[in-house]
Amino acid sequence: MTHTRLLLIGTLAMLLATGPAAAHADDGPSVPPGTEATAAAPVELDPNDPDLKLPEGATLAEPKVLDIKSVVEDQSGDERREDTNTDVKFALQAEVLFGKDSAKIGAQARARIADIAEEIKVQNATRIRVFGFTDNLGSSSHGDVLSRKRANAVHGILVQELSDANLTYEVRGYGEDYPIADNSTEAGRKKNRRVEISFPRGEN
Repeated sequence: MTHTRLLLIGTLAMLLATGPAAAHADDGPSVPPGTEATAAAPVELDPNDPDLKLPEGATLAEPKVLDIKSVVEDQSGDERREDTNTDVKFALQAEVLFGKDSAKIGAQARARIADIAEEIKVQNATRIRVFGFTDNLGSSSHGDVLSRKRANAVHGILVQELSDANLTYEVRGYGEDYPIADNSTEAGRKKNRRVEISFPRGEN
């Protein structure tokens, strides 16, 4: 046998004798693919490139601040929060707040609305919008009435929690108008059956 073949046989025998290697976890978290740090320098730009210059006589448009929206939804999809530079909006699924085809609020839903009331206090909001929405099942007129009743019920809890005569409320029921998801699936219809509470962000 050649020396190389003997070396391979010896290595294989040693691996079989020791058995498979034990699994272990790294001490630190792994880095998701595509986010690894790179030591490569950024691409250099030529400051004399004519494509980087404004044509003669041209001027830049007035600068403006774009409104950035942050959307956070819990894993179940029962609650959604949207933050922009100017507003805060909570969307609560109807199933979390009410029974089927009902506008009566349960104890757990009251506690969640009370949490939102605390956020309203933190933001020093003086104008609050409470809008109800439904899916597109059933008649449009029934959806309009039910969404308005549900918005009124949430409004009633907010009034109790905030007890501030200086607050202004806008309460509306929009029925099946303004869906945020696809009404052709039950998952989408569930998202559309909601009550939204929104108010301006404070300047604190």
